[in-house]
Amino acid sequence: MTPEFVVGFARQAIEMTLTISLPMLGIGMAVGIFVSVLQAATQIQEMTLTMVPKIVAIFIALLIAFPWIMDKMVNYTRDLFLNLPNYIK
Repeated sequence: MTPEFVVGFARQAIEMTLTISLPMLGIGMAVGIFVSVLQAATQIQEMTLTMVPKIVAIFIALLIAFPWIMDKMVNYTRDLFLNLPNYIK
């Protein structure tokens, strides 16, 4: 195992993590900005008003994106296990 291989392997794992988490992070950010603008317009400064819509939106996004996430993870894990003999060399 060369240092380049280890760095490439770590980079691939980080890219997969970011790719999988991107839909939930994007939805959370969009809902957070919308709620912040709504709070600024109405001057309602309630902390639960910011958290509850984000939690619900992220949960719904997770339910919708779950098949895609599982497909990406299964393919990544399958490739990892199939190439394991090549990695050991």
